[in-house]
Amino acid sequence: MSDERRLHDRHSTDLDIEVFELHSHRRLGRVVDLSSDGFMLFSDTPLAADELVECRLVSEQVIEGVGEIQLVADCLWSRPGADGQHGWAGFHIIDLSEEQAAALDILLQHL
Repeated sequence: MSDERRLHDRHSTDLDIEVFELHSHRRLGRVVDLSSDGFMLFSDTPLAADELVECRLVSEQVIEGVGEIQLVADCLWSRPGADGQHGWAGFHIIDLSEEQAAALDILLQHL
């Protein structure tokens, strides 16, 4: 039986998309895969699960005028990397304005 929890396909990305906490500007990590409802992050330090994060997804490459997306995401899971320093985390997007959702769709079309 397949796992049907995801509503949208995740796309691995060749784009360099970094994630920053909105208010502290702290770098949270780099997006590994992305969908319209969530993303997986490779982080410099392990993150806490069940944490709501207001963040900015910043693309190194501006695509059709889109270089940054602001959203609120819930960290569903987090696990340390093999080296014990980095980590992996899965996020579900829970708050995204209509304008930011349109910007996300533009990025997804280029993955």
